[in-house]
Amino acid sequence: MPNTEHLFYDALLAQAVWTKGFSCSGAIKSSSSSTGNTANTRSHNSNRWSNQRGNMTSSGMNMMSRVVFYEDRNFQGRSYECSSDCADMSSYLSRCHSCRVERGCFMVYDRTNFMGNQYFLRRGEYSDYSSMMGMNDCIRSCRMIPMYRGSYRMKIYERENFGGQMYDLMDDCNNVMDRYRMSNCMSCHVMDGHWLMYEQPHFRGRMMYMRPGEYRNFMNMGMSGMRFMSMRRIMDSYY
Repeated sequence: MPNTEHLFYDALLAQAVWTKGFSCSGAIKSSSSSTGNTANTRSHNSNRWSNQRGNMTSSGMNMMSRVVFYEDRNFQGRSYECSSDCADMSSYLSRCHSCRVERGCFMVYDRTNFMGNQYFLRRGEYSDYSSMMGMNDCIRSCRMIPMYRGSYRMKIYERENFGGQMYDLMDDCNNVMDRYRMSNCMSCHVMDGHWLMYEQPHFRGRMMYMRPGEYRNFMNMGMSGMRFMSMRRIMDSYY
C-alpha cells in the first residue's frame, strides 16, 4: 500500500517543477528510480516542502503591512515605501505631505524617533494629511502596528509612576471620567494588545499609541499638558 503522505509531497514537487517551466516528464523520471533512492528523494522532498512552506508563511507575514509616503500633496513628488518602523524619514524624503496605506496599520509622528504629535493610519489614501489630521508639520517618523489576535488588558493610573487610583481595562472606554470618576491618567501598564489613548472623550483629539510595556510618565514622552480621557483597542478588523 503506497504511503499517501509521500505521494502527496511528490505531487507537490511535480507541480512546483511544472510551474517553474521545467518538463513534467523530468519530475516523473526522478521519482521512478530505485527504492533506496526513492526513499531518499521523498525525504528530501518532504524537507524541501516544509522549508518552502515556512518561507511562504514568513513572506506572507512580512507582506501584511505596507505604506507609501510622498513628498508632496496628492501623492506627488518622490516616494518612499515602508513595511516596518522608520525612526527618521529624512534619509529618504526631504518632506512628506501625503501617503497611501496599502496594507495594515501605522502610526505616523511629526517628530523623529516616534515623538511629537501622532496619528493612526489604517488602509486608505491620505492626500493632504495636514488638513485631514490637523498636524502642523510633515511626517518625520512612522511605526508599523502588527496585527494582534488575543486578549486585551491595560492598567491605567491617575498619577505618574503608577500612583493614585488604578483601574483595569479589558475593552474600549469612551470616557474614563464617566466610568471611573478619574479626572486624569498619567501612566499605564499595557499587558496585552495594542491600544490608542485619546485626549478627549469618545475617541477624539490628539492620540498616543501604546504597545505592551510600562509607561511611567506620559510627559516624558512628549505629551506634556495632555490628559487622556478615552482608550480604544486596535482590533484585527482594522486591517
